[in-house]
Amino acid sequence: MNTLLLTLITIPVIEIYLFIKIGSKIGALSTILLIFLTAIIGVFYARYEGLNTIKSGLTQLIKNQVPAYEMISGAAIAFAALLLIIPGFATDFLGFLILIPFTRKLIFKKFANKIQKKNEKNDFIEGEFQDIGDDDDRKV
Repeated sequence: MNTLLLTLITIPVIEIYLFIKIGSKIGALSTILLIFLTAIIGVFYARYEGLNTIKSGLTQLIKNQVPAYEMISGAAIAFAALLLIIPGFATDFLGFLILIPFTRKLIFKKFANKIQKKNEKNDFIEGEFQDIGDDDDRKV
């Protein structure tokens, strides 16, 4: 089964389950207010982190360095803000994890190590070669 399709089905199921469980403990109105509160706090914090990332990127540009981390971080912050806007507790938790700079760096390192290991396996092609001189008849 396609991973994207499975994710699109699983996330709402998890969110509905959490709505029911948390709603039964604290009440429906409190649950709805908590969802709005996490979205508002998350969007403001995403804006704050986004501005910090822009400042850091401009500093890198002034130093004549490529702001690669800042570009990836900016995309991750935008994705985290999207997760925080979507109503739900699991998506809010994941969005806050991505927004926190320390956990964002940990996530980036994990993905970078995974990509680096994948690239190390495919760096070379085995084969044999033979030098052919200019006066050799085997030259094509």
